[in-house]
Amino acid sequence: MSISVERTNVAAALSADALVGEPEVLEDEALTTDAARAADANLAEQPAWLALKAAATALQGLQVQDGSVPDADSRAEAAASVAIIVAAIDELTPLFAHDAAYLAAVVVDFEKWVAAGFGVPDFFDALQAFQPQKHRVNGLRHLVVFPMYTQNGSTSRLVEAVLIEVIWPEFIAELEQQYTNALFVPIRFLDFTAGYDTNSAVLFPETVAMREIPTFTWGAIFADREAARFRRVVGAAAQITRLQLPADAAVLLHDQHLTEETFVMWDLIHDRTHMRGDLPFDPFMIKQRMPFFLYSLEELRCDLTAFRESVSIERDDEASPEARQHAKLVQYAVIFDRIFRFAITGSRVRNYDGLGGQLLFAWMHQHHVLHWTDTRLTVDWDAVPECVIALGARIDELYWASIDRPKKAHWLAAYAMIAETLTPNPASRWARGLSYEVLAGAPKGYTDEVLDDEFPLSMFFEALEKKMKVVIASTVGITAHD
Repeated sequence: MSISVERTNVAAALSADALVGEPEVLEDEALTTDAARAADANLAEQPAWLALKAAATALQGLQVQDGSVPDADSRAEAAASVAIIVAAIDELTPLFAHDAAYLAAVVVDFEKWVAAGFGVPDFFDALQAFQPQKHRVNGLRHLVVFPMYTQNGSTSRLVEAVLIEVIWPEFIAELEQQYTNALFVPIRFLDFTAGYDTNSAVLFPETVAMREIPTFTWGAIFADREAARFRRVVGAAAQITRLQLPADAAVLLHDQHLTEETFVMWDLIHDRTHMRGDLPFDPFMIKQRMPFFLYSLEELRCDLTAFRESVSIERDDEASPEARQHAKLVQYAVIFDRIFRFAITGSRVRNYDGLGGQLLFAWMHQHHVLHWTDTRLTVDWDAVPECVIALGARIDELYWASIDRPKKAHWLAAYAMIAETLTPNPASRWARGLSYEVLAGAPKGYTDEVLDDEFPLSMFFEALEKKMKVVIASTVGITAHD
C-alpha cells in the first residue's frame, strides 16, 4: 500500500490555507533573534498541526494496544490518516530545522508501517534520529510524533503527537556544569493528543514502539505540568490545613514561570542521582520484581539529595542570586509536593510515591518540626533543613551498608527502617515476621508477602485525601494555561 500520492494531494490542500513562519535559524545553539522566536509563536494554531492532531486522534481509534491496526477493513482509513500526518509533518518541517533529520526519518517509518500492512509499528530509526539533548536552548521547540504509550497515561502504543518547548534558563545551564546531566531535557507543553491529556508529565524514549532497545540518550520532563499541578494542589491543601506559607513559598503559588524553573532545578539533580552514591549493586534501574517500598526509598533518596544540594547552594555566597533563590524554592517544592500531592495521589496498590510522601511527613512530625495542633498545620522552618537532610542521610546509610548484605537481607533492613517511622498494616506478614519457608525461599516469596497497601494512610492523610480528592482529580491534563 502506497501513500505517496495522498501525501502530495494533502500537502497541497494544507499549503493553500497554512500560515507557515520562516525556518528557525540556530547559531551557536541559540535563537538569533526575537523574530525567529515569534515566527512560530502560534504554532499550536497552525492548520498543518491541527490537521496532524486530528489525523493522529482518528488513527488512535483504529489501533489496538500494541499499536497495530488488525482490522483489515480499517486499513484504508488508517492509511488516509497517515497520509495527512506525513503531509502535515512535511508542511511543518521548515519550522524545525534542528529536527530535520528526525522528521524525515519519522515520515519514512510511517511509510514503512503502511507498506507492511499496519502490523506492530517500528519507529526505531526515527527515535535514533531524535536527539533533543543536543539542543538545550531556552524556548527551542520540537514537533514529536511517535506510536508510544504515555507513563501515567495510556498503556497502549498509539500514535501520539506533541508540540513542546525547551526550558533552559541561564542559571540552569550554569548549574548543569556542576550537576552534569547530559540526558536531561526539561520541557513545557504547547499542545498534545489524548495520550497526554492525562497525568503523564514525561516524554521518554523507552515508550516508543521499536524493534530493539537502543542506548537511551535523553529523557524529557514536562516542568510546566509539574508546576501547574503543584500550584493547584498546594494552594488547596494550605487552605484546608490552615498552613501559613512563608512569603517566599507563597510566591510559587502565583508565579507559574518561577515554579517551572524551580522544578527544572529539582529534576536536574533528582534525575542524575539515580546512578550516583553508595548504591546497592543493582541501583533499582534494572527491571525486576521487588517489594514496592524499595522504589519508595529510591525516589525519596533522589528527592532528598536535591533538597540537600539545594540547601548547600542557598548557603553558598559564591552561587548566583538566581541559583540561590531557586535553591530555597526547591526545598519548599520537595516538601509540599511530597506531603500534599504524592502521599494522597493514586490508588493504594503498591503506591511507592505515596509511601515516600507519607514517610517524609511522619519523619518531620516525629522530629518535632511539623505540627498538627488545633486542626492547624505549622512548620518550624528554621529546623526543617537539618531534619530533612537527616532522613536523606538515614537512607544513604542503608544503601552504604547494603553493599555488604545479601539482597533479601537488604530488603528486610529497608522494611525495618521504614517501619521505625511508619506503622505497617495490622495484617502485615512482614511486620509479624516472615515464615522460615519464605525466608529460606526465593526472593519471589518475599515480594508475594507484601500487601498492596503495606503502610496505610494515617488518620491525618485519610481526612486530607477526602477533602483533596476533587482537587487532585482536576489536575489531569493540566498545563501552564489552566
